[in-house]
Order: sequence, then C-alpha cells, then structure tokens
Amino acid sequence: MKKIGVLGGTFNPIHNGHLLLAETARQEWGLDEVLLIPSGCSYMKDPREILPGPVRLEMARLAAADNPYFRVSDLEIRRTGNSYTCDTIQELGQMFPDARLYHIVGADTLFHMETWKEPERIFSGCITLAAVRDGGQDEKLLRQARHLMETYHTQVHLLPSLHLEISATDIRNRCRQGKSIRYLVPESVRLFLEENGYYRSK
Repeated sequence: MKKIGVLGGTFNPIHNGHLLLAETARQEWGLDEVLLIPSGCSYMKDPREILPGPVRLEMARLAAADNPYFRVSDLEIRRTGNSYTCDTIQELGQMFPDARLYHIVGADTLFHMETWKEPERIFSGCITLAAVRDGGQDEKLLRQARHLMETYHTQVHLLPSLHLEISATDIRNRCRQGKSIRYLVPESVRLFLEENGYYRSK
C-alpha cells in the first residue's frame, strides 16, 4: 500500500522548518511521497495578512522542486469557501483509495484538533504523525495522544523531529524591515520574494 504524507499549512511563506518536518516524516515512516498543501481560505486567520493562494502555491512549488519525494497540491487553493482539514483528508482518500494517508502536524496541534470541524472525519481518514521537538515526549503529550486514539479509534504516533526555530511571522517582519531571510527559506523562495517585493510593506 502506498504511503502518502500530508503536510498542510498557510505557508505564508513556506520555510525551511516546514521542509525539514516533511523530510523527517518521509524518512522516519518510509513515506513514498509527501503532499505539501497550501491552505485555501482559512477561517482561523485574518486573510488580509496572507498572500493570495496562487502566490503561496508558487512558493511551495519552488521550495519542493529539488526534492523528488515532494509534491505540491492545489486542492485547497481551488476550493471555494472556507478550507477545512476534514474535507481535505476525505478528498485525498477518494483521490488515492489504495493509499494510506499520514497527516503530519506539530505536537501542539494534538491539543487543538478536537476543536476543528468534524475531527472524527480527520482521524478516520488518516494516521496522525505529531512532530515532537528534540524528540521529547512529555506525559501530557502522551496522554493526549492516547485520548485521541481511544476516542476516535485512530492511530497517533509521535515523530521525533529536529526543530528549527523559524517563524513565518518573523520572516514577514524581516522582509518589511529589509533584513535578510537567507537560510530561513529555500534560496528559490528568497529570490521570488525579493524580486516581487512581497511582505515589504503592510
């Protein structure tokens, strides 16, 4: 059975922390590929602070270009209305009926997923890989993973992961201040942002 990783996010902009997480999950779990999915219209964030979908999609494509295991999906960008993870997981399940989906998230996300729209649809359609900073597994996190597995009859695995202290907010601020973002994002993304002047002014 093909194993497909799913890493979604605003990617505003996509940065090296996202790519390291995707590559770690791919290697640790033997994934055949990882789908990078820029979010569409997020109901959790102020759209005025987010670059248009096609721009974020292009940045993701640039970032993924040199990794043969990464693919970029415009599934959420094409979707009208608010974008919900439960819809994305369901659609991917229909697109890849013979594959097993691995939803890659940050460890802290485990404490919020039950507040998302129809979490039972998410957990029934995929295995969750929660990236743990520096490989740490505290008891609170383990309890939450067990709670989700028991409640939703799903699989949740903690993914020991390196962590780069990179923030998309910080990258945007550095762009506005004219500071370097070299080594925070892939070089192709840095050049794209600088050539087009994105984030330079509010």
